[in-house]
Amino acid sequence: MAASRQLKVFRTAIGFHDAYVAAPSMKAALRAWGAERNLFATGAAEQVSEGAIVAEARARPGEVIRKRRGSLDENLAALAPAEPVSPKAKSKPAKTRNPPRPGRNALDDAEAALAAAERERDDELDEIAKAETALRKRRQAAETRHDTAIRAKARQRDAAAKRFDAAMSRWRDAV
Repeated sequence: MAASRQLKVFRTAIGFHDAYVAAPSMKAALRAWGAERNLFATGAAEQVSEGAIVAEARARPGEVIRKRRGSLDENLAALAPAEPVSPKAKSKPAKTRNPPRPGRNALDDAEAALAAAERERDDELDEIAKAETALRKRRQAAETRHDTAIRAKARQRDAAAKRFDAAMSRWRDAV
């Protein structure tokens, strides 16, 4: 019983029917009806508290209960009467032209320009990467060549230093 006291009964019109639902909140009622907008804010739904339908709705919480508004004859009478059409007056209704479909040219041009810019970037970055690889190889070759030449020159210097030291030694002995 405690749960039924928390439930409120809400009503909205659906076609020729009223849809009732017992729910704890307006949001829950909208969810039960499958409404995509707030029917309460527009006045299309309301909370009800009187009538036999309230007890029936509270007995089946969360379930949408549909009740016809008026009789079939009343509902049909509420429809606008069709105007009789005379055979002479039959004419084709004026065709309304739909506006032309928007062209994709600007979008296609923008997409092509974007693709071209991306290709240009990729090509330039590939070229730079190849140049970097070539420079790395050139640097390694230069380092190897210079290291070899420097070691050879260092050996020549060491040999010249030994000869000089030997010559100095001989000269000191002679002096």
